[in-house]
Amino acid sequence: MTTRAEWQQLAEDRILDAQAHLAPGAARWSAAYYLVGYAVECGLKSCVLVRVAAHPEVIYENRAFSQNAWTHDIESLVLLADLKAVRDADAAANPALYANWQRVKDWSEQARYLQKTQAEAERLFEAVTHPSDGVMRWIRLRW
Repeated sequence: MTTRAEWQQLAEDRILDAQAHLAPGAARWSAAYYLVGYAVECGLKSCVLVRVAAHPEVIYENRAFSQNAWTHDIESLVLLADLKAVRDADAAANPALYANWQRVKDWSEQARYLQKTQAEAERLFEAVTHPSDGVMRWIRLRW
């Protein structure tokens, strides 16, 4: 069983891992891309546990809920965390946040099989880690 705090730590660790792969001389663009996407996934899984803590009945009302929580799909995790309406409203009010979510939503664990360029990795990293409009900043406010 992974706790909220463990998911949060995993998210922060994956950001640091991705940053290390983007560092001058490392040039591990594909790994950075893959890892920073996992940071978002882990952060959202922490948010799913916030929902479960507030409404434990959700795991009994929907038998597939627990199984579905193991998905890697960003949009599915937003739904499972019951954050879609809030995310959509915040993104509608903030064009930079909207653009960052647009970039992040298409990440998938299948990225582990893809070659990514420096630009692709840096764009995803920036979308996730931007200090005021980054996806992780938004997630941290809800985990």
